[in-house]
Amino acid sequence: MSAVARLRSVVLDCPDPRALADFYAAVAGGTPEQEDADWVVLNVPGGPRLAFQRAEGHTPPQWPRADRSQQFHLDFDAGATWAEVDAAHERVLALGARPLDPEDREKKDFVVYADPAGHPFCLCRIA
Repeated sequence: MSAVARLRSVVLDCPDPRALADFYAAVAGGTPEQEDADWVVLNVPGGPRLAFQRAEGHTPPQWPRADRSQQFHLDFDAGATWAEVDAAHERVLALGARPLDPEDREKKDFVVYADPAGHPFCLCRIA
């Protein structure tokens, strides 16, 4: 079956589009391009285009919530070893991320964080 359309962007609502674009540029690479005060685009090298739009009164998702499904999250390959993931962990914390589920590492090959606007993302160990 042929596709109806091509995926253009993954868009994240946030209170400060430039700040969140800068955060993800530091995590995944690329240079944010400010289209206007309410919209910033990040072309991630080798990855999808991320866009950030201002949402007044933005309420971040809660992780995890048993009474409702998760909205979405982003996964990032952080390395093949836990030492590489640990180095990435320190870097995202320095950028303003906060761990949401640190015990995941003990059970799975990823750790869940919240970005500065509260969106969940994972640093994954690639085997």
